[in-house]
Amino acid sequence: MVQTGLHHVTAFSGPALRNLDFHTRVLGLRLVKKTVNFDDPGTYHLYYGDEAGQPGTILTFFPVEHAAPGRVGIGETQETAFRVPRASIGWWAHRLIEKGVAHEPLVQVFGAPTLRFRDPDGMMLALVGVDADESGWPSAEVPAEHAIRGLHGVTLLLDKAEPTAAILTEVLGLREIGREGSLIRFAGSADVGSFVTIRAVGGFLRGRQGAGSVHHIAFRAADDAAQAAMADRLAGFGLHVTEQRDRQYFRSVYFREPGGVLFEIATDAPGFAVDEPVEALGRALKLPAGLEPHRAEIEAVLPKVA
Repeated sequence: MVQTGLHHVTAFSGPALRNLDFHTRVLGLRLVKKTVNFDDPGTYHLYYGDEAGQPGTILTFFPVEHAAPGRVGIGETQETAFRVPRASIGWWAHRLIEKGVAHEPLVQVFGAPTLRFRDPDGMMLALVGVDADESGWPSAEVPAEHAIRGLHGVTLLLDKAEPTAAILTEVLGLREIGREGSLIRFAGSADVGSFVTIRAVGGFLRGRQGAGSVHHIAFRAADDAAQAAMADRLAGFGLHVTEQRDRQYFRSVYFREPGGVLFEIATDAPGFAVDEPVEALGRALKLPAGLEPHRAEIEAVLPKVA
């Protein structure tokens, strides 16, 4: 069965060490790849996810030491949500209190308990309680039974819903599954990272990129042929799609959807174990072949992290 939905979400953050500490220690995610921004090798690109870094579990960051804070507005991702077992929501509320992470009161969104909070850079995150069959990856502080099970979905803040909805359903393989107040929810077929929710707010302020902002959202393509077919359909909507770019762990094309959000279509293959075994993921700085001759210079400017 073709798996449709999110591949990963990429955001900007402040200091790399603070970002690493929060997402691996507080949230219990695994650092599955420590590399650099291929377009700016003096900046880390940190990937967090489940044990093997499967598509639909990945949240990535470009950490910039003195980055100015972003501002959420139309044309941006308002919220990034993770899946946790429904019975673990209470455990997570206590954990956030214990770690000094302020959170909003528990609410029900599309029938699921939802716990919203912000990371140290102000990025809006949420934990959504689901009936999860997937096993969790146990970290040093988060037991497997409570562990995050991957992405749940994202919420886009847009001027109008309809143009973006057409891209989600006619190009990216999602379908509308419900409406609740100002929210319209779409779902793919994957077990993790399945949901995209649109909140249309009319003439609200536009967003400003910075620390805590989502840079782009990546959707899954099974292979190059599926990706090319999606790109062809986008051309029918008059949208410009970039040439394919090799990101070492997947191959990508990018486009700006009608509401202004940067979308990526990423292939499932080859995955994060292409240059190191699964048991060693995230331990060493990995560079693509073209940057390997410059390793010494790159390591000299990167801040020290684990």
